[in-house]
Amino acid sequence: MSRAFNFSAGPATLPEVVLRQAQAEMLEFGDAGASIVEMSHRGPEFIAVASQAEADLRQLLSIPEDYAVLFTAGGATTIQALLPLNFAAPGQRADYVVTGHWGKTAIKQASHCIDARVAASGEADGFTSIPAREGWQLGADAAYVHITDNETIHGVQFAAAPETGDVPLFADFSSSIASAPLDVRKYGLIYAGAQKNLGPVGISVVIVRRDLLQRPGQPRADIFNYASLAARDSMLNTPPTWNWYLLGLTVRWMLEQGGVEHFAALNARKAAAVYQAIDGSGGFYRNAVDPAVRSVMNIPFFLPDDTLNARFVAQAKAAGLLALKGHKAVGGIRASLYNAMPLAGAQALAAFMADFQQHNG
Repeated sequence: MSRAFNFSAGPATLPEVVLRQAQAEMLEFGDAGASIVEMSHRGPEFIAVASQAEADLRQLLSIPEDYAVLFTAGGATTIQALLPLNFAAPGQRADYVVTGHWGKTAIKQASHCIDARVAASGEADGFTSIPAREGWQLGADAAYVHITDNETIHGVQFAAAPETGDVPLFADFSSSIASAPLDVRKYGLIYAGAQKNLGPVGISVVIVRRDLLQRPGQPRADIFNYASLAARDSMLNTPPTWNWYLLGLTVRWMLEQGGVEHFAALNARKAAAVYQAIDGSGGFYRNAVDPAVRSVMNIPFFLPDDTLNARFVAQAKAAGLLALKGHKAVGGIRASLYNAMPLAGAQALAAFMADFQQHNG
């Protein structure tokens, strides 16, 4: 079997070695006589899997002990709805810096129960840049400041964590977690859906400073209470065990490859190959994002017209380059270059782009 290069924005490509290990252990995990998907989440086998996944994630991201690590069912949008319930009083202000589609989603999810304010937005420029920090309208009484570290649709990414003073910084890292070194202490809370760099869809990670878990928040069911979840090792109810297991395998693979430093260098090379193909095309391929904030993970670009966009996607698929169609919100083309995408995939895409331009330019 020959696997294609999968550029999907999520669910995204997973390391082949992880998929093969999962395949080998599907019928029987170790010598347990049963699959991991059949075992109790409170049994010793899965407890060991869960504990190892957390230990490996802490090592991978250098997570301090005064931060809790939660594994939650669902995705980042669910977390966005729960942040104000856990960390803001009813009607309290929280500031949102909106740099793309998912920043808009985050503030929408929070607006039902708090005073969610747009502290800065790049929408007027088509989300092609990140507003300068000095122009942000932040409130000293805000419960938190929220950013989206990397916007998968518009392809903009923060170069560094912004300074927010005494107000904790909350960040959606769904599409950039583990892609480069991360100073966790600059954030009050980091969250990420797993389905881009950490594993399969259906499970997410929340990394939160423990003192913030003492905030009373708002009335909510215990299952939505992050303090309760932390106290029960993310097992208030039955978690998505298969997803958690796959996440653990993926994190272990990243450590074995050399950790975030390795992937930072590799991802820079992958992104450079594609951006060079765009910038060297004489305008045949267009990416309007400010080069200072171009995403390393998600590269959107456009051809001269929709007919060429569609032809590009179809011919790329025939060449073994999958899932390059841009998001419906913006159209065009999008290449997602998460950790599991090998350098050969980015190079194959760049070569295809040159060939396609030669025959269609």
